[in-house]
Amino acid sequence: MTINEHIEEFHGLPVHDFLAAAEGAAPPDPAAVAWRIGLEYDSPVTFAEAWQRFLDTVDTARVTAVVIGNWAPEEPEPLTGALAAIVAAAGRLPALRALFLGDITFEECEISWLQMCDITPLFTAYPQLEELVVRGAGEDYEGSTRLALSPLRHERLRALRFESGGLPGAVVRAVGACDFPALERLELWLGVASYGGDWTTADLAPFLGGDALPALRHLGLQNAEQQDEIAALVARAPVVPRLTGLALSMGALTDEGAEALLDGQPLTHLSTLDLHHHYLTEQTRQRLRDALPGVALDLSGAEKPDDKWRYVAVAE
Repeated sequence: MTINEHIEEFHGLPVHDFLAAAEGAAPPDPAAVAWRIGLEYDSPVTFAEAWQRFLDTVDTARVTAVVIGNWAPEEPEPLTGALAAIVAAAGRLPALRALFLGDITFEECEISWLQMCDITPLFTAYPQLEELVVRGAGEDYEGSTRLALSPLRHERLRALRFESGGLPGAVVRAVGACDFPALERLELWLGVASYGGDWTTADLAPFLGGDALPALRHLGLQNAEQQDEIAALVARAPVVPRLTGLALSMGALTDEGAEALLDGQPLTHLSTLDLHHHYLTEQTRQRLRDALPGVALDLSGAEKPDDKWRYVAVAE
């Protein structure tokens, strides 16, 4: 799987590309769209200039959702400067409830090449934020900058997703140490060690225990080579009975992991179980269908179960 298209909807709103809008076209209602600010390759303007133009020409007091695209007009560069501009503009965006960092396709920059930074200041600057998506994590080579987060408390955040080909263990542990009393959806694209994913299954304990996130209703632990091991942990995790949605997709899930789910605690209460991109045999897939007749079960993206090389959906 590659990320080859920009998102078209975010936070329940259609995405409007601020820089690509036709000259002279009537602008949309500021509150009716998610505003995308992203540079084309070899852009004549910098991100700082584009961001300032957005602040100066749109009634940003009414903007509820923002999507940040490519912040580097040519070669990859750290998110640091763009993030500082977004944080500095918090007073101009009092209604902001949703932010997507990194709506960038593989043709613009591979997900593992995206150079990130410490995103902790966002949470302080935007205490009313309800949804945050972060794409990319960076690697420790050739001076690239990695994603970082410090443990914190945020009262309003309801949905958090990290999209990565290799999520740093320090970030996974920081999320586990955060106090998010309102968080209902958590999705982690964990990724692989060769692209910076130095997390361990022990780092997932706070999400599986059930106490750290009291409002959690949807949990995604995805895109992992160790998907079977994760499935075995989920099969007996205290958090599962109060979930309505579970995603163990995008990874190297085999019959072994599915057997653990089938032999573990009941999953019939779930509304959705997402297992897409997997290495399950047809026999096991049918067992899952038979065992979970009332669950919206996603078994798409079947790979060859006997394939010697098992890969996650998103890595490089």
